[in-house]
Amino acid sequence: MRDLVSKNFGPLMMKQKILKAFISFLLISQFPVGTLAQQDEDQDPTENSGGVIQRYGRNAANNLGSILADPDSVPLLRDYSPVTDEILQNPSDADWLTWRRTYNNQGFSNLDQINRETVSDLKLAWHQRVTSGNNMPTPLIHDGIMFLYSAGDVVLALDATNGELLWRYSHDGSAATSHKFGIALHENKILVPTSDLHMVALDARSGAVLWDHAVDVGDNTGYQLRSAPTVAGGQVIQGMAASFVPGGGFIIAIDLETGRETWRFNTLARPGEPGGNTWNNMPIEERQGGSVWNTGAYDPELDLVFYGASPTYNTGPLLYSLGVEGVSNDALYTNTTLALRPATGELVWYYQHIANDQFDLDWIFERSIVELEVDGELKKVVVTAGKPGLFDALDAETGEYIFSVDPGLQNVFSSINPVTGEKIVNPNVFPDAEEVRTVCPFYQGGRNWHASSINNDTGFLFVPMFEVCMDTRLDGTGTLLSSGLGTETIPVPGTDGNYGRLQAIDLKNRELAWQYRQEVVPASASLATAGGLVFLGYLDHNFKAFDQRTGDVLWETQLDAIPAAFPITYSVEGKQYVAVVAGQLNIHTGVWLGLMNKFTGFVPENPGAASLWVFALE
Repeated sequence: MRDLVSKNFGPLMMKQKILKAFISFLLISQFPVGTLAQQDEDQDPTENSGGVIQRYGRNAANNLGSILADPDSVPLLRDYSPVTDEILQNPSDADWLTWRRTYNNQGFSNLDQINRETVSDLKLAWHQRVTSGNNMPTPLIHDGIMFLYSAGDVVLALDATNGELLWRYSHDGSAATSHKFGIALHENKILVPTSDLHMVALDARSGAVLWDHAVDVGDNTGYQLRSAPTVAGGQVIQGMAASFVPGGGFIIAIDLETGRETWRFNTLARPGEPGGNTWNNMPIEERQGGSVWNTGAYDPELDLVFYGASPTYNTGPLLYSLGVEGVSNDALYTNTTLALRPATGELVWYYQHIANDQFDLDWIFERSIVELEVDGELKKVVVTAGKPGLFDALDAETGEYIFSVDPGLQNVFSSINPVTGEKIVNPNVFPDAEEVRTVCPFYQGGRNWHASSINNDTGFLFVPMFEVCMDTRLDGTGTLLSSGLGTETIPVPGTDGNYGRLQAIDLKNRELAWQYRQEVVPASASLATAGGLVFLGYLDHNFKAFDQRTGDVLWETQLDAIPAAFPITYSVEGKQYVAVVAGQLNIHTGVWLGLMNKFTGFVPENPGAASLWVFALE
């Protein structure tokens, strides 16, 4: 195993209360609008020489109006071709059409103009200011047009070669804006999940609203739409986050043409339903969690969508089994991979990665579909990891457990059943009222929303990771979990001062490959390309390209803000670009800024304005 290490700093302690206060500040704060000029609602609509028609919205978060386009007057928009099911299943190498480019969520591009030999010549091609605020955007590319879901529920259509604004949609919602992963494309529609729990379909050529569906959540508050939708089988499929909501989260499908809800799958098993007896006899009103934070993967041949559901924070009633026959404390379907029929929402199979999670281990991140040889047969495999950083591989057709790969960040599990994948909790870390227990990783995980990428040809997976632990005691001081588990973040015992890791995992051989480690932690998802490169952004504003074979840094550049988002690559007229948004932050960015200061004294430079950075070869 290769271990690449950069600079090291001495530890600096910070009280946990200060960190919590900082996190709370980030949650409630709104950043000022930076880019596009504010517009007066009372102004008269105007038309300019570019065929752009202005409409003025009332979005309190961004104070921007929408700018609609006359597509017949703009060649790029006029020539836009519909994104069909066939195109989504076999996208052009030039495009980036879904959250992770393809239905299989691999985060991989076949483009290779920018490669190991040429990446040293990568330069800034263009730079575009975007709205400031909490967000984690993924630009989408089709026919030379970039669609970007900016902070404040603003959708931008840009010329992908130079950033010229083609149209802008500003949602007139009343809810505080939440950070989101992105949007979806299908035919002439852009599907937009909003902060006030609407799914909006926009005309891709003009930015006009085609339909607007308000998701019915009754009188409950606390729901959020975070992930980009998955379009499959004529449905817009969207997960709902519901961390503290009675009854928990759900997944819905909305008809592409009508904008009406067609089915709903509850991610927490109900009393009297299959799996309903796994909640220690808790009434449904006390069951919460099952949030769906990430975009689903889709396999058209199997006709299955794959989602992950989060744990519950109401852990106290589940701490110990009741000892009642036929009743368990497993808490289905938390920390579970769900395989559903896109047309109906039928549950085909499920696999629970962790039962009775008492540490908020969140097996909720991307489900990626890869082809691997299993017992001499090529199979489609769903690969996913939770906060422990431990990757499970499941048969995509049946849900059968195949194998796990452990990068060595966790001490929560003492063993894994090689047949079933059942994880045995280490008794030395189980919550205790009398003894401090050191648990690795800490509550934000050894990995988090920073999505991995996969080169299916080589079988290498590239995952951003974090090396941090926590001391715990069941003393009633904790506020996140109802058990009252108190936590204090600490470095990994015996650490060398490096907290950030890019880990390469060889899925074909089911083993670890190289790792790149440094003091400052990753801030973005990873991006892998056929050029043999992996791109990754860091908390210190660096954006780097690594050699997929060795982990060597082949190129890096300093941005003026933190790239806490999902980088992409695309091409227009034969020219390849790499793009990433910087300066649109989120709760996790705040956590890591606090921890880096606590452990190392790291203080980032003053961030610049939120911007889209696009690079190309000279």
